Amino acid sequence: MPATPTPAAGSAINLARYCLESRAADASSAGRPAFTFARSYTDAALDASWTYAEVWDRVQRIGRGLLAHGLRRGDRVLLRLPHSPEYAFAFFGANVAGLVPIPASPQLTPEEAAFLRADAEAAAVITTPELRLEGFAGVEVLAEELASLDGPGPLPLTAAEDPAFLIYTSGTTARPKGVLHAQRSILGRALMRESWEGFGPADVTMHAGTLNWSYTLGVGLMHAWAAGGHAVLFGGEYDPAGWPLLIERLGVTVFVAVPTVYRQLLKYGLADGATALERLRHGLCAGEALPPALLEEWRARTRTDLFEALGMTEISTYISSGPATPVRVGSPGRPQPGRRVAILPVDADTPDGGTDGAPVPLPPGEAGLLAVHRSDPGLMLGYWRRPDEEAAVFRGEWFAGGDLAALDDDGYVWFHGRADDVIKSFGYRLSPIEIEAALASCPGVAEVAVVGLAIDEAKTLVTACVVRHADGPAPVQEADLARHAAAHLAGYKQPHAYRFVEALPRTANGKVLRRVLADQLRDAPG
Repeated sequence: MPATPTPAAGSAINLARYCLESRAADASSAGRPAFTFARSYTDAALDASWTYAEVWDRVQRIGRGLLAHGLRRGDRVLLRLPHSPEYAFAFFGANVAGLVPIPASPQLTPEEAAFLRADAEAAAVITTPELRLEGFAGVEVLAEELASLDGPGPLPLTAAEDPAFLIYTSGTTARPKGVLHAQRSILGRALMRESWEGFGPADVTMHAGTLNWSYTLGVGLMHAWAAGGHAVLFGGEYDPAGWPLLIERLGVTVFVAVPTVYRQLLKYGLADGATALERLRHGLCAGEALPPALLEEWRARTRTDLFEALGMTEISTYISSGPATPVRVGSPGRPQPGRRVAILPVDADTPDGGTDGAPVPLPPGEAGLLAVHRSDPGLMLGYWRRPDEEAAVFRGEWFAGGDLAALDDDGYVWFHGRADDVIKSFGYRLSPIEIEAALASCPGVAEVAVVGLAIDEAKTLVTACVVRHADGPAPVQEADLARHAAAHLAGYKQPHAYRFVEALPRTANGKVLRRVLADQLRDAPG
Protein backbone atom coordinates (compact mmCIF):
# COMPACT_ATOMS: atom_id res chain seq x y z
CA MET A 1 0.00 0.00 0.00
CA PRO A 2 1.20 3.57 -0.62
CA ALA A 3 2.85 5.21 2.38
CA THR A 4 0.86 8.41 1.80
CA PRO A 5 -2.70 8.88 0.52
CA THR A 6 -2.90 8.63 -3.26
CA PRO A 7 -5.34 11.19 -4.71
CA ALA A 8 -7.12 10.62 -7.99
CA ALA A 9 -5.31 11.96 -11.04
CA GLY A 10 -8.04 14.54 -11.69
CA SER A 11 -8.04 16.07 -8.21
CA ALA A 12 -6.01 18.83 -6.61
CA ILE A 13 -2.46 17.68 -6.08
CA ASN A 14 0.93 19.25 -5.57
CA LEU A 15 4.19 17.36 -5.72
CA ALA A 16 5.81 19.13 -2.76
CA ARG A 17 2.69 18.89 -0.59
CA TYR A 18 2.32 15.19 -1.39
CA CYS A 19 5.88 14.51 -0.23
CA LEU A 20 6.04 16.67 2.87
CA GLU A 21 2.82 18.20 4.21
CA SER A 22 1.19 15.24 5.92
CA ARG A 23 4.43 14.17 7.63
CA ALA A 24 5.10 17.70 8.88
CA ALA A 25 1.52 18.09 10.17
CA ASP A 26 1.54 14.79 12.09
CA ALA A 27 2.98 15.15 15.59
CA SER A 28 4.33 11.61 15.42
CA SER A 29 6.51 12.34 12.39
CA ALA A 30 7.05 16.13 12.36
CA GLY A 31 10.20 15.90 14.50
CA ARG A 32 11.69 12.93 12.68
CA PRO A 33 14.78 13.46 10.47
CA ALA A 34 13.79 14.08 6.85
CA PHE A 35 16.93 15.36 5.15
CA THR A 36 20.65 15.17 5.83
CA PHE A 37 23.24 16.76 3.57
CA ALA A 38 26.64 15.26 4.38
CA ARG A 39 29.81 17.14 3.44
CA SER A 40 32.25 14.52 4.69
CA TYR A 41 32.29 10.74 4.67
CA THR A 42 33.54 10.57 8.24
CA ASP A 43 33.00 13.90 10.03
CA ALA A 44 29.46 14.12 11.43
CA ALA A 45 30.09 17.71 12.55
CA LEU A 46 29.88 18.80 8.91
CA ASP A 47 26.42 17.27 8.38
CA ALA A 48 23.40 19.54 8.04
CA SER A 49 20.04 17.97 8.98
CA TRP A 50 16.38 18.99 9.00
CA THR A 51 13.21 17.41 10.37
CA TYR A 52 10.01 17.07 8.36
CA ALA A 53 8.58 20.14 10.09
CA GLU A 54 11.71 22.16 9.32
CA VAL A 55 11.88 21.11 5.66
CA TRP A 56 8.20 21.88 5.10
CA ASP A 57 8.48 25.23 6.86
CA ARG A 58 11.44 26.29 4.74
CA VAL A 59 9.84 25.08 1.50
CA GLN A 60 6.67 27.07 2.23
CA ARG A 61 8.61 30.21 3.14
CA ILE A 62 10.59 30.04 -0.09
CA GLY A 63 7.38 29.54 -2.07
CA ARG A 64 5.75 32.57 -0.46
CA GLY A 65 8.90 34.61 -0.92
CA LEU A 66 9.11 33.85 -4.63
CA LEU A 67 5.51 34.94 -5.10
CA ALA A 68 6.26 38.11 -3.13
CA HIS A 69 8.88 38.91 -5.80
CA GLY A 70 6.02 39.27 -8.28
CA LEU A 71 6.23 35.84 -9.85
CA ARG A 72 2.98 34.31 -11.01
CA ARG A 73 1.70 30.78 -11.12
CA GLY A 74 3.18 28.93 -14.09
CA ASP A 75 6.29 31.14 -14.35
CA ARG A 76 9.47 29.21 -15.01
CA VAL A 77 12.34 29.46 -12.52
CA LEU A 78 15.85 28.41 -13.56
CA LEU A 79 17.89 26.77 -10.78
CA ARG A 80 21.53 27.55 -11.53
CA LEU A 81 23.06 26.38 -8.28
CA PRO A 82 25.77 24.05 -7.07
CA HIS A 83 24.74 20.73 -5.56
CA SER A 84 23.61 21.86 -2.11
CA PRO A 85 20.69 21.87 0.35
CA GLU A 86 19.66 25.23 -1.17
CA TYR A 87 19.12 23.48 -4.49
CA ALA A 88 16.63 21.08 -2.90
CA PHE A 89 14.77 23.78 -0.97
CA ALA A 90 14.59 26.02 -4.05
CA PHE A 91 13.14 23.23 -6.22
CA PHE A 92 10.36 22.29 -3.78
CA GLY A 93 9.74 25.91 -2.81
CA ALA A 94 9.15 26.91 -6.41
CA ASN A 95 6.91 23.90 -6.95
CA VAL A 96 4.70 24.53 -3.91
CA ALA A 97 4.17 28.11 -5.14
CA GLY A 98 2.75 26.84 -8.44
CA LEU A 99 5.91 27.92 -10.26
CA VAL A 100 7.87 25.63 -12.58
CA PRO A 101 11.44 24.96 -11.44
CA ILE A 102 14.03 24.12 -14.11
CA PRO A 103 16.85 22.01 -12.62
CA ALA A 104 20.10 22.85 -14.41
CA SER A 105 23.60 21.50 -13.97
CA PRO A 106 26.14 23.94 -12.51
CA GLN A 107 28.58 22.46 -15.03
CA LEU A 108 26.75 24.13 -17.91
CA THR A 109 28.72 26.88 -19.59
CA PRO A 110 27.20 30.38 -19.51
CA GLU A 111 26.26 29.83 -23.16
CA GLU A 112 24.39 26.61 -22.38
CA ALA A 113 22.65 28.07 -19.32
CA ALA A 114 21.62 31.16 -21.30
CA PHE A 115 20.00 28.90 -23.89
CA LEU A 116 17.90 27.16 -21.20
CA ARG A 117 16.82 30.49 -19.73
CA ALA A 118 15.84 31.88 -23.14
CA ASP A 119 14.17 28.72 -24.43
CA ALA A 120 12.05 28.34 -21.28
CA GLU A 121 11.45 32.09 -21.04
CA ALA A 122 12.38 31.85 -17.37
CA ALA A 123 11.01 34.73 -15.30
CA ALA A 124 13.45 34.10 -12.45
CA VAL A 125 16.85 32.59 -11.76
CA ILE A 126 17.96 31.23 -8.39
CA THR A 127 21.73 31.24 -8.41
CA THR A 128 24.99 32.23 -6.74
CA PRO A 129 27.28 35.20 -7.45
CA GLU A 130 29.68 32.85 -9.26
CA LEU A 131 26.97 31.38 -11.51
CA ARG A 132 25.02 34.55 -12.32
CA LEU A 133 23.76 34.96 -15.87
CA GLU A 134 25.05 38.19 -17.37
CA GLY A 135 22.37 40.47 -18.76
CA PHE A 136 19.41 38.69 -17.14
CA ALA A 137 16.66 41.27 -16.50
CA GLY A 138 14.19 39.09 -14.58
CA VAL A 139 13.92 38.20 -10.91
CA GLU A 140 17.22 37.03 -9.44
CA VAL A 141 17.38 35.31 -6.05
CA LEU A 142 20.73 34.34 -4.58
CA ALA A 143 21.15 31.08 -2.68
CA GLU A 144 22.24 32.98 0.42
CA GLU A 145 18.87 34.76 0.49
CA LEU A 146 16.77 31.59 0.56
CA ALA A 147 17.07 31.04 4.32
CA SER A 148 15.40 34.38 5.08
CA LEU A 149 12.98 34.43 2.16
CA ASP A 150 9.25 34.71 2.96
CA GLY A 151 6.08 36.49 1.90
CA PRO A 152 2.45 36.96 2.88
CA GLY A 153 0.96 33.97 1.08
CA PRO A 154 -1.30 32.08 0.82
CA LEU A 155 0.22 29.41 -1.35
CA PRO A 156 -1.96 28.31 -4.29
CA LEU A 157 -3.48 24.90 -4.79
CA THR A 158 -2.43 23.09 -7.94
CA ALA A 159 -4.22 20.50 -10.06
CA ALA A 160 -2.96 17.18 -11.37
CA GLU A 161 -2.39 18.49 -14.91
CA ASP A 162 -0.65 21.69 -13.82
CA PRO A 163 3.07 21.82 -14.64
CA ALA A 164 5.37 20.73 -11.80
CA PHE A 165 8.88 21.07 -13.25
CA LEU A 166 10.67 21.43 -16.57
CA ILE A 167 13.84 19.44 -17.13
CA TYR A 168 16.04 19.60 -20.20
CA THR A 169 17.40 16.50 -21.85
CA SER A 170 19.72 15.81 -24.74
CA GLY A 171 18.12 14.04 -27.65
CA THR A 172 18.45 13.87 -31.41
CA THR A 173 18.62 17.63 -31.98
CA ALA A 174 21.40 20.19 -31.74
CA ARG A 175 19.93 21.76 -28.62
CA PRO A 176 18.47 20.17 -25.46
CA LYS A 177 14.70 20.02 -25.31
CA GLY A 178 12.54 20.72 -22.29
CA VAL A 179 10.48 17.88 -20.86
CA LEU A 180 7.51 19.33 -18.99
CA HIS A 181 6.15 17.19 -16.15
CA ALA A 182 2.79 17.54 -14.40
CA GLN A 183 2.02 17.57 -10.69
CA ARG A 184 0.47 14.12 -11.25
CA SER A 185 3.95 12.75 -12.01
CA ILE A 186 4.26 12.04 -8.29
CA LEU A 187 1.52 9.40 -8.74
CA GLY A 188 3.65 7.65 -11.33
CA ARG A 189 6.57 7.88 -8.92
CA ALA A 190 4.48 6.12 -6.29
CA LEU A 191 4.51 3.07 -8.58
CA MET A 192 8.31 3.20 -8.64
CA ARG A 193 8.53 3.56 -4.88
CA GLU A 194 6.33 0.57 -4.19
CA SER A 195 7.63 -1.92 -6.76
CA TRP A 196 11.29 -0.99 -7.37
CA GLU A 197 12.57 0.77 -4.28
CA GLY A 198 10.58 -0.73 -1.44
CA PHE A 199 11.06 2.42 0.66
CA GLY A 200 9.38 2.59 4.06
CA PRO A 201 9.33 5.02 7.00
CA ALA A 202 12.19 3.21 8.75
CA ASP A 203 14.54 3.59 5.79
CA VAL A 204 17.57 5.84 5.57
CA THR A 205 18.15 6.29 1.85
CA MET A 206 21.21 7.77 0.19
CA HIS A 207 21.52 8.83 -3.45
CA ALA A 208 25.02 9.30 -4.82
CA GLY A 209 23.96 11.74 -7.57
CA THR A 210 23.58 15.50 -7.78
CA LEU A 211 20.34 17.47 -7.62
CA ASN A 212 20.26 18.73 -11.20
CA TRP A 213 19.39 15.14 -12.17
CA SER A 214 15.76 14.01 -12.01
CA TYR A 215 17.04 10.61 -10.80
CA THR A 216 18.39 12.32 -7.66
CA LEU A 217 15.48 14.72 -7.14
CA GLY A 218 13.01 11.86 -7.55
CA VAL A 219 14.48 8.78 -5.89
CA GLY A 220 16.81 10.71 -3.61
CA LEU A 221 14.23 13.11 -2.16
CA MET A 222 10.63 12.81 -3.44
CA HIS A 223 10.34 9.07 -2.97
CA ALA A 224 12.13 8.91 0.37
CA TRP A 225 9.93 11.70 1.80
CA ALA A 226 6.69 10.29 0.38
CA ALA A 227 7.54 7.05 2.21
CA GLY A 228 8.30 8.91 5.44
CA GLY A 229 11.98 7.98 5.31
CA HIS A 230 15.19 9.87 5.98
CA ALA A 231 16.86 11.11 2.76
CA VAL A 232 20.64 11.55 2.67
CA LEU A 233 22.66 13.29 -0.04
CA PHE A 234 26.41 13.84 -0.22
CA GLY A 235 28.12 17.04 -1.26
CA GLY A 236 31.72 16.75 -0.13
CA GLU A 237 34.92 15.99 -2.00
CA TYR A 238 34.33 12.82 -3.99
CA ASP A 239 36.20 9.68 -2.99
CA PRO A 240 34.69 6.31 -3.94
CA ALA A 241 36.47 4.71 -0.99
CA GLY A 242 34.32 6.82 1.32
CA TRP A 243 30.89 5.44 0.42
CA PRO A 244 31.00 2.46 2.83
CA LEU A 245 32.13 4.76 5.64
CA LEU A 246 29.19 7.10 5.10
CA ILE A 247 26.73 4.25 4.66
CA GLU A 248 27.80 2.78 7.99
CA ARG A 249 28.03 6.11 9.82
CA LEU A 250 24.49 7.19 8.93
CA GLY A 251 22.89 3.74 9.02
CA VAL A 252 21.88 3.82 5.36
CA THR A 253 19.48 1.02 4.48
CA VAL A 254 19.07 1.66 0.72
CA PHE A 255 21.86 3.07 -1.49
CA VAL A 256 21.08 4.54 -4.92
CA ALA A 257 23.54 5.19 -7.74
CA VAL A 258 24.55 4.41 -11.31
CA PRO A 259 26.43 1.15 -11.95
CA THR A 260 29.73 3.03 -12.30
CA VAL A 261 29.51 4.15 -8.65
CA TYR A 262 28.89 0.59 -7.49
CA ARG A 263 31.92 -0.58 -9.46
CA GLN A 264 34.08 2.13 -7.86
CA LEU A 265 32.70 1.37 -4.39
CA LEU A 266 33.66 -2.28 -4.69
CA LYS A 267 37.11 -1.51 -6.10
CA TYR A 268 38.14 1.24 -3.71
CA GLY A 269 35.69 1.21 -0.79
CA LEU A 270 35.83 -2.53 -0.13
CA ALA A 271 39.25 -3.11 -1.69
CA ASP A 272 40.52 -5.21 1.22
CA GLY A 273 37.77 -7.74 0.73
CA ALA A 274 35.86 -6.64 3.80
CA THR A 275 32.11 -6.94 3.79
CA ALA A 276 30.79 -3.76 5.34
CA LEU A 277 27.32 -2.27 4.83
CA GLU A 278 25.76 -4.37 7.57
CA ARG A 279 22.52 -2.34 7.72
CA LEU A 280 22.06 -2.07 3.96
CA ARG A 281 18.93 -3.89 2.78
CA HIS A 282 19.60 -3.50 -0.96
CA GLY A 283 20.93 -1.14 -3.62
CA LEU A 284 19.12 0.52 -6.53
CA CYS A 285 20.70 1.34 -9.87
CA ALA A 286 19.60 3.05 -13.08
CA GLY A 287 21.02 5.37 -15.71
CA GLU A 288 22.93 2.69 -17.62
CA ALA A 289 22.77 -1.09 -17.98
CA LEU A 290 23.89 -3.16 -15.00
CA PRO A 291 26.63 -5.58 -16.13
CA PRO A 292 25.97 -9.14 -14.92
CA ALA A 293 29.55 -9.43 -13.59
CA LEU A 294 29.05 -6.34 -11.44
CA LEU A 295 25.78 -7.71 -10.04
CA GLU A 296 27.47 -11.03 -9.24
CA GLU A 297 30.38 -9.31 -7.47
CA TRP A 298 28.08 -7.00 -5.49
CA ARG A 299 25.98 -9.91 -4.29
CA ALA A 300 29.03 -11.92 -3.27
CA ARG A 301 30.78 -9.06 -1.48
CA THR A 302 27.85 -7.41 0.32
CA ARG A 303 25.31 -10.23 0.62
CA THR A 304 22.60 -7.85 -0.64
CA ASP A 305 20.82 -7.48 -3.95
CA LEU A 306 20.92 -4.77 -6.60
CA PHE A 307 17.59 -3.86 -8.16
CA GLU A 308 17.90 -2.31 -11.61
CA ALA A 309 15.47 -0.01 -13.40
CA LEU A 310 15.07 1.28 -16.95
CA GLY A 311 13.53 4.62 -17.74
CA MET A 312 13.94 7.97 -19.42
CA THR A 313 13.49 11.64 -18.63
CA GLU A 314 10.00 11.64 -20.14
CA ILE A 315 8.58 9.15 -17.63
CA SER A 316 11.39 8.28 -15.21
CA THR A 317 11.81 4.57 -14.49
CA TYR A 318 8.94 2.24 -15.30
CA ILE A 319 10.68 -1.12 -15.82
CA SER A 320 12.41 -2.64 -12.80
CA SER A 321 13.19 -5.54 -10.56
CA GLY A 322 12.56 -5.11 -6.85
CA PRO A 323 11.79 -6.80 -3.55
CA ALA A 324 8.73 -8.49 -5.10
CA THR A 325 10.18 -8.88 -8.64
CA PRO A 326 13.10 -11.29 -8.66
CA VAL A 327 16.22 -10.19 -10.52
CA ARG A 328 16.70 -11.91 -13.85
CA VAL A 329 20.33 -11.38 -14.82
CA GLY A 330 20.67 -9.37 -18.01
CA SER A 331 17.18 -7.87 -17.82
CA PRO A 332 16.27 -4.57 -16.10
CA GLY A 333 13.07 -6.23 -14.88
CA ARG A 334 9.38 -6.15 -15.64
CA PRO A 335 6.89 -3.31 -16.12
CA GLN A 336 5.98 -1.97 -12.70
CA PRO A 337 2.44 -2.89 -11.54
CA GLY A 338 0.07 -0.19 -12.73
CA ARG A 339 2.01 0.47 -15.96
CA ARG A 340 0.74 -0.36 -19.45
CA VAL A 341 3.77 -1.31 -21.54
CA ALA A 342 4.01 -2.79 -25.03
CA ILE A 343 6.51 -3.60 -27.76
CA LEU A 344 5.53 -1.88 -31.03
CA PRO A 345 6.76 -2.44 -34.60
CA VAL A 346 9.70 -0.18 -35.40
CA ASP A 347 8.27 0.73 -38.80
CA ALA A 348 5.48 3.25 -38.23
CA ASP A 349 3.99 2.32 -41.61
CA THR A 350 3.54 -1.33 -40.71
CA PRO A 351 -0.14 -2.29 -41.28
CA ASP A 352 -1.80 -2.76 -37.94
CA GLY A 353 -4.93 -4.59 -38.95
CA GLY A 354 -6.85 -2.65 -36.30
CA THR A 355 -9.88 -0.44 -36.64
CA ASP A 356 -8.57 2.75 -35.01
CA GLY A 357 -5.18 3.14 -36.66
CA ALA A 358 -3.36 2.14 -33.47
CA PRO A 359 -0.29 -0.09 -33.77
CA VAL A 360 -0.71 -3.67 -32.67
CA PRO A 361 1.80 -4.71 -29.98
CA LEU A 362 4.25 -7.43 -30.92
CA PRO A 363 4.11 -10.86 -29.27
CA PRO A 364 6.68 -12.03 -26.69
CA GLY A 365 10.12 -12.67 -28.12
CA GLU A 366 9.91 -10.10 -30.92
CA ALA A 367 12.04 -6.96 -30.65
CA GLY A 368 10.59 -3.54 -31.36
CA LEU A 369 10.03 -0.14 -29.78
CA LEU A 370 9.47 -0.19 -26.03
CA ALA A 371 6.34 1.91 -25.41
CA VAL A 372 4.25 3.07 -22.48
CA HIS A 373 0.60 4.06 -22.67
CA ARG A 374 -0.35 7.72 -22.77
CA SER A 375 -2.54 7.25 -19.67
CA ASP A 376 0.47 6.62 -17.41
CA PRO A 377 0.43 9.23 -14.60
CA GLY A 378 4.20 9.60 -14.77
CA LEU A 379 4.31 10.46 -18.46
CA MET A 380 5.33 14.00 -19.35
CA LEU A 381 2.86 16.68 -20.35
CA GLY A 382 4.97 17.10 -23.47
CA TYR A 383 8.09 18.70 -24.92
CA TRP A 384 8.31 22.41 -24.22
CA ARG A 385 7.26 24.15 -27.43
CA ARG A 386 8.54 21.32 -29.65
CA PRO A 387 5.32 20.03 -31.26
CA ASP A 388 7.07 18.23 -34.12
CA GLU A 389 9.40 16.34 -31.80
CA GLU A 390 6.51 15.53 -29.49
CA ALA A 391 4.43 14.16 -32.36
CA ALA A 392 7.33 11.96 -33.41
CA VAL A 393 7.38 9.99 -30.14
CA PHE A 394 3.67 9.12 -30.04
CA ARG A 395 2.20 6.17 -31.93
CA GLY A 396 -1.53 6.39 -31.39
CA GLU A 397 -2.01 6.14 -27.62
CA TRP A 398 1.54 4.93 -27.04
CA PHE A 399 4.68 6.87 -26.17
CA ALA A 400 7.85 5.33 -27.63
CA GLY A 401 11.05 7.10 -26.63
CA GLY A 402 13.45 5.18 -28.85
CA ASP A 403 14.47 2.16 -26.75
CA LEU A 404 14.46 -1.17 -28.56
CA ALA A 405 13.47 -4.19 -26.49
CA ALA A 406 11.59 -7.47 -26.36
CA LEU A 407 9.35 -9.02 -23.70
CA ASP A 408 9.76 -12.66 -22.73
CA ASP A 409 6.92 -14.97 -21.73
CA ASP A 410 7.24 -13.91 -18.09
CA GLY A 411 7.01 -10.22 -18.91
CA TYR A 412 10.71 -9.43 -18.39
CA VAL A 413 12.17 -6.77 -20.69
CA TRP A 414 15.33 -7.47 -22.70
CA PHE A 415 17.02 -4.31 -23.90
CA HIS A 416 18.23 -4.18 -27.52
CA GLY A 417 19.76 -0.69 -27.63
CA ARG A 418 18.47 2.55 -29.13
CA ALA A 419 16.52 3.16 -32.32
CA ASP A 420 18.05 6.65 -32.54
CA ASP A 421 21.59 7.92 -32.04
CA VAL A 422 21.38 9.00 -28.40
CA ILE A 423 24.52 7.98 -26.50
CA LYS A 424 24.27 6.61 -22.97
CA SER A 425 27.63 7.03 -21.25
CA PHE A 426 28.41 6.83 -17.51
CA GLY A 427 24.76 7.43 -16.63
CA TYR A 428 24.29 10.44 -18.93
CA ARG A 429 22.00 10.56 -21.95
CA LEU A 430 23.86 12.62 -24.58
CA SER A 431 22.98 14.05 -27.96
CA PRO A 432 25.72 13.49 -30.56
CA ILE A 433 24.17 16.28 -32.63
CA GLU A 434 24.55 18.80 -29.80
CA ILE A 435 28.20 17.85 -29.29
CA GLU A 436 28.86 17.93 -33.03
CA ALA A 437 27.34 21.41 -33.32
CA ALA A 438 29.71 22.69 -30.63
CA LEU A 439 32.83 21.10 -32.16
CA ALA A 440 31.97 22.13 -35.73
CA SER A 441 32.75 25.76 -34.87
CA CYS A 442 36.32 24.93 -33.85
CA PRO A 443 38.81 26.42 -36.36
CA GLY A 444 40.30 23.76 -38.57
CA VAL A 445 37.33 21.35 -38.40
CA ALA A 446 35.80 20.49 -41.74
CA GLU A 447 33.37 17.82 -40.51
CA VAL A 448 32.70 16.04 -37.24
CA ALA A 449 30.61 13.10 -36.12
CA VAL A 450 30.22 11.88 -32.55
CA VAL A 451 29.58 8.25 -31.63
CA GLY A 452 29.43 6.12 -28.52
CA LEU A 453 32.27 3.62 -28.61
CA ALA A 454 31.65 0.67 -26.31
CA ILE A 455 34.91 -0.37 -24.66
CA ASP A 456 33.29 -3.19 -22.72
CA GLU A 457 29.86 -4.01 -21.31
CA ALA A 458 30.28 -1.30 -18.67
CA LYS A 459 31.94 1.59 -20.49
CA THR A 460 30.92 3.64 -23.51
CA LEU A 461 33.27 6.46 -24.49
CA VAL A 462 31.97 9.53 -26.29
CA THR A 463 34.25 9.72 -29.32
CA ALA A 464 34.49 12.63 -31.74
CA CYS A 465 35.61 11.75 -35.28
CA VAL A 466 37.02 14.80 -37.01
CA VAL A 467 37.82 15.54 -40.63
CA ARG A 468 40.39 18.33 -40.80
CA HIS A 469 40.23 21.26 -43.20
CA ALA A 470 42.54 20.63 -46.14
CA ASP A 471 43.91 24.16 -46.01
CA GLY A 472 44.76 26.50 -43.17
CA PRO A 473 47.81 27.66 -41.25
CA ALA A 474 48.08 24.42 -39.20
CA PRO A 475 45.98 21.28 -38.83
CA VAL A 476 43.70 21.21 -35.81
CA GLN A 477 45.02 19.03 -32.97
CA GLU A 478 43.34 17.07 -30.20
CA ALA A 479 44.32 19.71 -27.62
CA ASP A 480 42.62 22.40 -29.72
CA LEU A 481 39.41 20.36 -29.83
CA ALA A 482 39.51 19.65 -26.11
CA ARG A 483 39.92 23.34 -25.28
CA HIS A 484 37.08 24.27 -27.64
CA ALA A 485 34.81 21.61 -26.12
CA ALA A 486 35.58 22.86 -22.60
CA ALA A 487 34.56 26.37 -23.60
CA HIS A 488 31.23 25.36 -25.13
CA LEU A 489 30.09 22.15 -23.43
CA ALA A 490 29.49 21.03 -19.86
CA GLY A 491 32.11 18.62 -18.61
CA TYR A 492 29.88 15.55 -18.88
CA LYS A 493 29.15 16.35 -22.56
CA GLN A 494 32.79 16.68 -23.62
CA PRO A 495 34.21 13.80 -25.68
CA HIS A 496 36.41 11.26 -23.94
CA ALA A 497 38.41 10.69 -27.13
CA TYR A 498 39.13 12.30 -30.49
CA ARG A 499 39.91 10.46 -33.71
CA PHE A 500 41.00 12.07 -36.98
CA VAL A 501 39.54 10.46 -40.09
CA GLU A 502 39.82 11.12 -43.82
CA ALA A 503 36.06 11.08 -44.41
CA LEU A 504 32.80 10.24 -42.69
CA PRO A 505 30.67 7.32 -43.98
CA ARG A 506 27.39 8.61 -45.38
CA THR A 507 24.22 7.38 -47.04
CA ALA A 508 23.43 8.24 -50.64
CA ASN A 509 21.46 11.19 -49.28
CA GLY A 510 24.40 12.46 -47.26
CA LYS A 511 23.36 11.33 -43.76
CA VAL A 512 26.25 10.32 -41.53
CA LEU A 513 26.21 6.60 -40.73
CA ARG A 514 27.20 6.73 -37.07
CA ARG A 515 26.83 3.01 -36.51
CA VAL A 516 29.12 2.29 -39.48
CA LEU A 517 31.59 4.84 -38.13
CA ALA A 518 31.56 3.18 -34.70
CA ASP A 519 32.18 -0.22 -36.33
CA GLN A 520 35.12 1.24 -38.28
CA LEU A 521 36.66 2.58 -35.09
CA ARG A 522 36.30 -0.78 -33.35
CA ASP A 523 37.87 -2.60 -36.28
CA ALA A 524 40.75 -0.13 -36.67
CA PRO A 525 44.18 -1.50 -35.66
CA GLY A 526 45.61 -0.29 -32.38
